[in-house]
Amino acid sequence: MQKTLITGATGHLGGSVVDYLLERNGPGSLAVLSRHPDGNTTAGFRDRGLDVRIGDYDKPEELASAFDGIEVLYFVSSSDVENRLKQHENVVSAAQRASVKHIIYTSSVRETEGPETVLHPIVDAHKQTEDRIMESGMDYTILRHNLYAEVAPLFIGDREQLLGSKTVYLPAGDGRVALAPRRDLAEAAAILLADPAAYRNRVLSLNGSERVTFSEVATMLGDILDTKIDYVSPGREEFRKTMKTHGVPEGAIWMTDIFSTGIAEGEFAGPSDELEKILGRKTSSLQDFFRETYA
Repeated sequence: MQKTLITGATGHLGGSVVDYLLERNGPGSLAVLSRHPDGNTTAGFRDRGLDVRIGDYDKPEELASAFDGIEVLYFVSSSDVENRLKQHENVVSAAQRASVKHIIYTSSVRETEGPETVLHPIVDAHKQTEDRIMESGMDYTILRHNLYAEVAPLFIGDREQLLGSKTVYLPAGDGRVALAPRRDLAEAAAILLADPAAYRNRVLSLNGSERVTFSEVATMLGDILDTKIDYVSPGREEFRKTMKTHGVPEGAIWMTDIFSTGIAEGEFAGPSDELEKILGRKTSSLQDFFRETYA
C-alpha cells in the first residue's frame, strides 16, 4: 500500500479520516502531520502505531521534511482565511519537492466564481489552490465539500439559545443547502484513499443527499424540541447590526453573513450525487443529526 499522509489529523475532519483508515486497514503505511511534537494528541497517534511527522503550514522547511517518502497526501485546507493562500502554497511546493505522487485537497463547493461573487473572500484561495495543484505535475483529486452539517449549529446557536429565542435568524432567504455531515465526508475520504488512482485527476463536488432551506431546518428543530421554532431571514445589514448588539464577535458575524448570503444565492444547492456514489448510500439523515445535537 502507498505511503499516505493525513494533514489536519488533530482536527475534526482529519482525525475522523484517520479513525476510518485505522478501522479499515490498521496503521500500516499511514502517517499523520502534527504541529506539536510533545502534545497529548501526538502521543496518542504514536500509541496507535502511526508514523507521526512534525510540520506546520507556516514553516516550509518543516513540511519538506515531513513529506519525505510520502506518495499520497490528504491535504486538509487551512482554517486561517487571512493566511490560507500562502500556507497552501507552502504545502503544495513542499509536496513537489518531496516528489509526492498524488495530492487530495479539501476545497469548497461553489456555483459561481469571480471577485463580484459573495463567496469570493472565502473561496478565492480555494480556487487558486486548486489551480496551483492542477498545474503542479502531481496527480490530484479535488474534493469540493459542501457546508458541514456541524456548521449549522454555529449559525443557529446551541440548544439553550434556541429555546430562549425560539427563532432561527439568518439572512439565508429561501436558499437550499446540501449540508454534509462531517463523518460522511471523512468516511468518503477513507474510501477514496484506499484506491486514489480510481479518482485520479478528478474534481468532485461532495454534497449531502438532502437539500434543505433553513425554514425546513426550523421545522425539524421544532419537532425535536417540541416547540414552535420560527425562521426569520433579515436583510444583511440588519443581520449584522443585530448580531453586533448581541455581542457576537465581528469575525463570526462576517463569516455567517457570507455563508448565509451564499446559501440565499444558491451557491450551496448543487444536486451532485458524487458523495453518495463514493459511500454507496445516502448521507446520514439531517433529522438524526439535529436530534443528536439538540435533543
